[in-house]
Formats: sequence, C-alpha cells, structure tokens
Amino acid sequence: MMEYREHRYASASGQLELFARDYGGGGKPLLLMHGLTRNSADFEPLAAHLAGEYRLIVPDQRGRGLSQDDPDPANYRPDIYAGDMFALLESLDVQSPALIGTSMGGLMAMVMNAMQPGAFPAIIFNDIGPELSPEGLARIASYVGGGTSFADWNEAARACATINAQAFPDFGEADWLQWAHRTCRTLPDGRIAFAYDPAIAQGFADVGDGPQDDLWPLWGMLGEVPVLAIRGALSDLLSPDTVARMDKLHKGPFAHVDVPNRGHTPMLDEPEALAAIAAFLKEHYG
Repeated sequence: MMEYREHRYASASGQLELFARDYGGGGKPLLLMHGLTRNSADFEPLAAHLAGEYRLIVPDQRGRGLSQDDPDPANYRPDIYAGDMFALLESLDVQSPALIGTSMGGLMAMVMNAMQPGAFPAIIFNDIGPELSPEGLARIASYVGGGTSFADWNEAARACATINAQAFPDFGEADWLQWAHRTCRTLPDGRIAFAYDPAIAQGFADVGDGPQDDLWPLWGMLGEVPVLAIRGALSDLLSPDTVARMDKLHKGPFAHVDVPNRGHTPMLDEPEALAAIAAFLKEHYG
C-alpha cells in the first residue's frame, strides 16, 4: 500500500473532526471522493497507480472510516459533504484540484461545481450521473445501515460478497477478504462491522416512494469542464441511455468508457479504467 500522511481537519460547521489521506508528492492535486458506504481505503487500488504522479487527497466523509459520526443524521447529504470538502481543501491550502467521484462522490462533485463554478479543471465520474436507475437505488437501500456485525474477517468477507457479487462476478475469496479489510473495522468487543455510521441510511429510507430529484440542471452547470464518465458494463445504477444523454448535453469535452465485468462501481484499477483515466488526465489536466 502506498504511504500517506494522516490529515485531520474541522468540518465545514466546525463541529466534527474529519479525516483524510494525503499521499503528498509534487504533482497536481486530485481530490478522490468515495461512495455512500465506503471510505478512503476504497481508492487504495487506484492510488497504487496514481500516487507517484499526482498528489492524492482522499477523505473519509463524515460518518465513515476515521471521520466522526454526525449526531444529526439529517446532515448526511451531498451538499453538507461538499461543504466539508471545501473545508478540507482550505485546510491543506489546495486550490482547483481535479475531482474523481465514485457514486455519491460524483454527486458531490456536481454539487461542488455548482457551488464554485469553474473551480475544478477536470472531473471523473465513476458509475454515476444525473439520473439514477430505480433498480440500483432499491438495491443499495436494501443493504445500507442496520448495524450488522460479524464474528471474524472471513464472515465479514462473505457478507461483502453477498452484497456486491453481482458487480464483481470474477472476485474470489482473497478479493473479498481484501474488500472487507477496506470497508470494515474492528469494534471494541472484537467483532467486525462496516466502517460507517448506520444512520447514513436515513437518506435512503424513502427510496421508491417518490420521484427522484432532477439533477440535470447540476449537470448543465458543468459548462465546458472536461468530463470522463466511467461506467461498469453491468451497472444497475447508471444506464447506457443516461450516459448518452450526459454526452449529448455536456458542452465541454466528454469521454466515456465501459468497464467490462463490473457493475456498480468499478474499482478503477481495471485496465480499461486506468487507461481512460491516464489519457483523460494527461490531455485535460497535465
């Protein structure tokens, strides 16, 4: 695993202590933002390829990993997370990084761009867009939260496989064990649990009971920012039709790659993803 510096900073409200990995280096900064139930460890596979060329800043969003839980679950939403990201960048004196957002992290990227238009020179969206398939949302809602714990790491690995096997059909036992170590933590009683506050599920409580928010205006606010859209070919959250509309409506450079044998979401260390990311950053971020 690549070495990084632990960075702790105050949330946008000043009430929570949050955590981020800072991989350092002299390259241009990249802010990497994870999905709903993940944490900064989710980007370890990608960091192994990019950390020598770019300065990777990889936070745990509030309620995940080593960041504090929020006592008010209503604050577990993208606009609040986006404010935290601006606080993080200010605490590191980093300006105008490129963004990589996986799932929820991609929604955060759209919100951040809307809050500070033109601040981000290039954005990579990992299996996320302004329109989300109800099937994928329902699947996520079915497992997030609950406070389940496991007797040991092997049991945790089996639980990770149960949740994610359809998105990673070629994973074996060793892969799922690595997954568990990235997404789970040891509790004081010695049991293993997912490394997030179960209360983050609150935002998914009513999935399917009403229409989705219209996020296409946020997409339009990207203007001419270069965009790379990465999609798992098996994804149940981001449809090919949505990607096609994203391309049609985007005013700036738009690149797209489907990652074979992956659902929601690719790990970004797949050859197809790595090649697309490297080419996109070289062309649009230097």
